[in-house]
Amino acid sequence: MDEPAVVLHVLELHAYYGESHILHGMDFRVHEGEVVALLGRNGAGKTTTLKSIVGLVSKRRGSIALRNNELIGRKSFEIARLGVAYCPEERGIFASLTVKENLTLPPVTNPGGLSAAAVFELFPNLAERQHSQGTKLSGGEQQMLAIGRMLVSGARLLLIDEPTEGLAPVIVAQILTILQRLRDQGYTIVLVEQNLRFLSSLADRSYIVEGGRVVDVFDAARFAANIPKVESYLGI
Repeated sequence: MDEPAVVLHVLELHAYYGESHILHGMDFRVHEGEVVALLGRNGAGKTTTLKSIVGLVSKRRGSIALRNNELIGRKSFEIARLGVAYCPEERGIFASLTVKENLTLPPVTNPGGLSAAAVFELFPNLAERQHSQGTKLSGGEQQMLAIGRMLVSGARLLLIDEPTEGLAPVIVAQILTILQRLRDQGYTIVLVEQNLRFLSSLADRSYIVEGGRVVDVFDAARFAANIPKVESYLGI
């Protein structure tokens, strides 16, 4: 059986904030339909990697290839039109808008995006709160809404930063189910995540990041057996 196509190939990626050199040669691949995780201690460069992929870090060198498209040098709106969506850790919900307004505001950058009704079917919690303002949503509901907005755009490569941070276990379980369903529907997902139990049920491959580069990698079959080693990398 042929291996799925490589959707994203980050090769020798360096990134800078001003004079600060943050990424020192990030190198990893993501195949179509995979869930790939970036793990590491705070400041390792995980979030900077996601921001670099979507063009939110202006000073970059190396290569970020999305299929046959080189992303280095492209603007963020151009990258979005290639089918990439980014959900930051802070989620970016418009607090004064309702759930439904948050879903209808973002532009559709690619064909095949979900309608608001389809998002509500995927997230029943949001259907019940569709007329509530963003300020009235729980952290879990905000995370569901942030993921829903990505799906409305039509993007097929989803970059999600810390989707379970600060959420109750029951909500984490719901987010896990949704991301598993999206993977089964052919979405490709790159996560920054520290919840190892969550990842052991979701990630096809996990890259360990230290000092702005990948220092180790575990596929799904090896991840559970190497939890102590992963914890040592994370300082747990």
